[in-house]
Amino acid sequence: MRVLLTGVAGFIGSHLAERLLAEGHHVTGVDCFTDYYARWIKEKNLANLLPHPAFTFIEADVNNLDLSSLLKEIEIVFHFSAQAGVRASWGQSFDEYLHHNIAATQKLLEAARKSEVKKIIYASSSSVYGACQELPMQETSPCRPYSPYGVTKLAGEHLCLLYYKNYGLPCLALRFFTVYGPRQRPDMAFHKFFRSILTQQPLNVFGNGQQTRDFTYIEDIIDGVLAAGHHGQPGEVYNLGGGQQIALNEVFPYLEKITGSQIKINYTHPQSGDVPHTFAAIDKARKELGYQPRFSLEEGLKAEWEWLKMLYNKEDEKRNG
Repeated sequence: MRVLLTGVAGFIGSHLAERLLAEGHHVTGVDCFTDYYARWIKEKNLANLLPHPAFTFIEADVNNLDLSSLLKEIEIVFHFSAQAGVRASWGQSFDEYLHHNIAATQKLLEAARKSEVKKIIYASSSSVYGACQELPMQETSPCRPYSPYGVTKLAGEHLCLLYYKNYGLPCLALRFFTVYGPRQRPDMAFHKFFRSILTQQPLNVFGNGQQTRDFTYIEDIIDGVLAAGHHGQPGEVYNLGGGQQIALNEVFPYLEKITGSQIKINYTHPQSGDVPHTFAAIDKARKELGYQPRFSLEEGLKAEWEWLKMLYNKEDEKRNG
């Protein structure tokens, strides 16, 4: 297949591109390198992709592309580009979220409805549920986002489903739950924790550590995304989670075991937009997509630790000449 993947230089997008290429597809990847985190990290995410003969890279904002021309030979679209981050979505920066998460999605859908695209898969987030009282969170649970970021991701979902209902555009949405592993963004908890351990600094934790998350390893997420490409039904929404509800305080013994370091924790006030609990009901994804998480938390954390040590060691070497 010929695939368009937006957000290709990101954490999830770069992993997906590698798997698609390994399966023999041609991938056109788009990324505009927003300044949400360092460009050099995203460039490293692309390092294995750029030499591949079946990979074409376009550095551009989706809003500014000639999408009609780009989509002419595309069979499936994975729309993964977004301005990320719950805590950064407040205040003046909200304009960036409107631009990258809502306006770009609408422009892509508008162009796609005049194309021959067979499926569009939209990367959504557990943030759409907000502080949902129903645990585990079902796809039918109330969606009341608790952050501006969550509002924009839910708006993107609604746009996809509206284009499906009104124009028959074959869209579906995947709600990702706290993805971690190699290439995790620097603003995310595990990356920050490991970085603090590397620099022998205390771990800063928002809240009391009793908040729970459904941590999902990156390879499990990619398995789910690819399964949705084959079996996902247009007009539907699917949760992709790890299938376990784990308190943040339960993670710290793993970090000490994996790194061989004794850690010190500074607990601070909760941040605006952070919800107390997330937990994915994945029965629908199991039944319709054949989705089945395979990786334990300890396995995933080990892989992220090894990647992060290599990432920062090489960057330190580069800085020091």
